Order: sequence, then C-alpha cells, then structure tokens
Amino acid sequence: MFNTVRTTVLLAALTALFMAVGYFIGGTGGMMIAFIFALGTNAFSYWNSDKMVLRMQNAVPVERSRFPELYEMVDILSRKAGLPTPAVYVIQSDQPNAFATGRNPQNAAVAVSTGLLQQLETREVAAVVAHELAHIRNHDTLTMTITATFAGAISALAQFGLFFGGGNNRDNPLGGIGSLLMVFLAPVAAMVVQMAVSRTREYEADKGGAEISGDPLALASALQKIAGIAGRTVNVGAERNPAMAHMYIINPLSGARMDNLFSTHPDTGNRIEALRKLAALMQVDDKGRRPQPRPAPTNTGRANGGGWRVPTVGRTDDDGGQRGPWG
Repeated sequence: MFNTVRTTVLLAALTALFMAVGYFIGGTGGMMIAFIFALGTNAFSYWNSDKMVLRMQNAVPVERSRFPELYEMVDILSRKAGLPTPAVYVIQSDQPNAFATGRNPQNAAVAVSTGLLQQLETREVAAVVAHELAHIRNHDTLTMTITATFAGAISALAQFGLFFGGGNNRDNPLGGIGSLLMVFLAPVAAMVVQMAVSRTREYEADKGGAEISGDPLALASALQKIAGIAGRTVNVGAERNPAMAHMYIINPLSGARMDNLFSTHPDTGNRIEALRKLAALMQVDDKGRRPQPRPAPTNTGRANGGGWRVPTVGRTDDDGGQRGPWG
C-alpha cells in the first residue's frame, strides 16, 4: 500500500514538473500540451519503461545454457527472497555494475554487466544480485524506472521548446528568459527528484540484499570494488542516457563524484559502514560464515553414556564455521 501511494505521489510531482516546464516555455497552451504529453508518458512508463531502459542500457537477455551459474544463483536467491525468478539480462560492459527493473515482481528483470561477472568474486556477485532482488521485493523498480523515464523526457521537453522558439510565445510569463531557465533548471529539478528517490532506496536495498544473501560483508566488498572501477571505466549505455544512472547499484557515470550534493547515490563509504554494522549484528564474518551453534547433548544409547551430535547445515570450513551458499 505504501509503495502504491509513493508511486502515485511521485507521478503527480513529475507531472506537475512536466506542466511547469511546458508553462514557462509555451505559456498556458504549452502547459496543456505538456499535461497531455505527461499522461501519455505515465501510461507508457508503467507498461513499457522497463523494456526501454533495458534497451537503452544495451542489456540483452541471455539463455540459461550460456550463464548456468548466474541463472542458478538468481534462482536460489529469488526463492530465499520469496520472489518469482526474474528475467536475466547481461550488459556488455567492462564496468562492473547492475540494476533491476520491472513494474512488479512478476514482470521484473535483473541486469548485470560482463565486468561484474569477470571482476568480482562469486560471493560478491551473489550479494549484488541479492541487492537488486531487494529492490524488486520493495517495489522500487517501478518507482525508479518511471523516474528515469520522466527525467529524460523533462530534459528533452525543455530543449525541444527552446529549439522551436518557445520563448517567443506571448503567453510565456518570462519570455525567452523563461525558456532558458527551463533548459537549465528542469534537468536539475529532475535530478533532485532522482536523488530523493534513489538515496533512501539504496540503503534499504543494501540491508534487504544482505539479509537475502546472508553475507553483508560480501556486498560491502562488492560496493568498494565497483565504486573504485566505475569512476575510471566507461559504461556506454549510462553515458548516453545519464537519466538512468540512479538505477544502478553504483553511479555508472565515469568521473562522477559519489558524494556530491546532487549525487543520485549515497556515499559508498557510508553504505559500507552500515553493512559492517549489520554484519556484526548478524554475527557474519568476512567469509560469509556464522558461528556454529553450540551442539546439544544427545543420548546415543551407547555403553559409554552418549556423545555429541552436531547438526550440519550447508557447507562447513575446516575450522568448523558454517559458510553461506556462496562462500
């Protein structure tokens, strides 16, 4: 219910911003045209924005036979999250990164880059996938995908109005100045909306993903590696469509600061610190292991008076510590 209300409020805010851009470019007539355009964008965003985002980010669906380990990983983690298994996409990019999209868990997709699969350890990849599944479970994907679609449309509308001389419209309250202001301010306003939507969502998805994978420190390690590489590796799809940047687990725009005022992502260091605190609460070490529970004495019926029966769950290390499914 809360997610439905949140998405409705977001749509209303973006529609109002859309209409404001139209008003300052073309006056009352421009506002009405923008309103009609916004209604169409709303409908399109709900039904098709996920497909558009995947296409714009150069994500391609892959067969289970090509990436069997990835598919198995997504299957297992989806069951742990209580979700239907989403479609799996791969982005041909050296930059390690990932995002999720879809209007609901039944129509969701997880996209990971080839760089993520090649440069991160299995546990770290699993933690990233779990983070994206948490977004799907929280219904963040619809909100974030719609925001991305609107942000791009708002910027395009502002530039379109200036190109066709919207500032000359007599009904425009600020004339050419209004059009120029919208060209610069509309994308900033859309960016602020993206920032507000994404920052809190990322912290919650970090927590949810760590709980799904059972390995918060693997996610912390993955975030640190991705952030270090992303700043110096180009993600072509993201650079061409920067309005989609907030959908990724780490800002994919090369050279972009992660901690500035208008960043669509929270500071990576803060996210890592929160995950370390969560690991301490969960009593999980840096290899995804929990301390083995104290064995209960059982009566074996032997003449020597019995012994200890230690339950075995999952895989164990030589030192007796339990390991997670990806450790």
